[in-house]
Amino acid sequence: MNFRKHLQCALALMALLFVTHSLSGQNVSEPMLEDAYSGLPFQMEKVSLPQIPDVRVNLKDFGAAGDGIHLNTEAFAKAVNFLSEKGGGHLDVPAGIWLTGPIELKSHIDLHLESNAIILFDPSLDLYPIIKTSFEGLDTRRCESPIHAEGQKDISITGEGIIDGSGDAWRPLKKSKVTSSQWKTKVASGGCLDEKKSTWYPGEAYLKGMALSENNLNVPLTELSDETWEEIKVFLRPVMVSLRNCENILLEGVTFQNSPAWNIHPLLCRNLIINRINVRNPWYAQNGDGIDIESCENTVLMNSTFDVGDDGICVKSGKDADGRKRGVPTKKLIVKNCTVFHGHGGFVVGSEMSGGVEDVLVSDCSFLGTDVGLRFKSKRGRGGVVSNIYISDIYMTDIPTEAILFDLHYQGLSASEVKAVGGDATAVQEPAFKADETTPAFRDIHISGITGRNVQRAMYFNGLPEMPVKNIEVSDCIIQCGTGVEVNWADNVHFRNVVISPSEGDAVKTSNVVNFINE
Repeated sequence: MNFRKHLQCALALMALLFVTHSLSGQNVSEPMLEDAYSGLPFQMEKVSLPQIPDVRVNLKDFGAAGDGIHLNTEAFAKAVNFLSEKGGGHLDVPAGIWLTGPIELKSHIDLHLESNAIILFDPSLDLYPIIKTSFEGLDTRRCESPIHAEGQKDISITGEGIIDGSGDAWRPLKKSKVTSSQWKTKVASGGCLDEKKSTWYPGEAYLKGMALSENNLNVPLTELSDETWEEIKVFLRPVMVSLRNCENILLEGVTFQNSPAWNIHPLLCRNLIINRINVRNPWYAQNGDGIDIESCENTVLMNSTFDVGDDGICVKSGKDADGRKRGVPTKKLIVKNCTVFHGHGGFVVGSEMSGGVEDVLVSDCSFLGTDVGLRFKSKRGRGGVVSNIYISDIYMTDIPTEAILFDLHYQGLSASEVKAVGGDATAVQEPAFKADETTPAFRDIHISGITGRNVQRAMYFNGLPEMPVKNIEVSDCIIQCGTGVEVNWADNVHFRNVVISPSEGDAVKTSNVVNFINE
């Protein structure tokens, strides 16, 4: 079959996938779950649905008003506590705009949003106490998440409604990412600008929080007094949905949008089912990841869409010493039939992967306009091992950097930002460091059935001299691209039936590679 026919077939299949997504109104069922395990290349315990008693209450019965004006924090707390005392049940949120502060979920409770139900979180700082938690893989403090649960069992968020985190009030905004009228509106809303007047911040205290963080990132790295934590509270923007140390979780049908930081963050959880959700953030949303699955075991993510400002579907397991001390990998993960429309990466591992990632299957997904398609990222200092990853039948269009990227020199920038400053154009040449527990390792990764159209560079492998990416199999792929494949610091890379059609340059370039086979 020639290249044009390959592309025609691929585009037809992508259209079919879109129809499947748009028509997929089916709630998860045991047969659907059974199908998710079909062809699984590793052993995995089958995840069961959470056990929710057949008791239903309506939020309005607890004094709530869905007018978008009244604050319903107390009504949500009363309803959850009532159900908890009864042993659990379903909290129905009817059509309306339900303004509220944080909602704490408890065991055996389903938060069910009916059609046209909108849970809107009030961004007032005094509603969100500072708590000890983990963010970006580090033990730290943040504001309490709008929806949160810790140490709970059998919980779910279901329905057809929308959960909105009012993230625009929390997040910084770069002038270069919006129109002049949007920028004027944001500046007029309050807050402050940096010295260059190129970035808007919610307040001066945000700048102080950045100054206390390494490289102006998001986690203060020094011990702070309680008074200082409170002073920089506006800087401590939370993930929207935080599920920590929970078991038997279902997220289904709901739209999650406009998060202050990451959108959905299951941490140290076991047995998760995520089906038919929509996750949305503005494309300029800083740290606006779709879902970050961190140090979790037995997860099925399927039939869902992501359109976000940072990584779309991301896998993590802690950062640097904190992550290695935790030592809990993300493992036994299935991702099937998902679409990512925008984001720094479609499917991403890292960069916080210090506890390891293993036994992952990703298949039948579409990435349309993501900065990178498949993105593996880390750096010296992380440690951790990523292995036994299986990826197949992925369809990509309009990728401004790489279809497949292994970057072991990650510097905290998106691939598009790296490209914009002229970095990453050629392989990094440097001496080897001594490999130790802080050296990240990526190995035993199997990629097949990738179809890419309008990709800037087909693939870029950039390992470490002391720890090359190892045992990478790529097969049955066809990628139409600007430039081809570049492999640097790799060991045992096997291409089989890989068709790369660059508009310029060589199809494949290698340097510092041991055992490269292209057949």
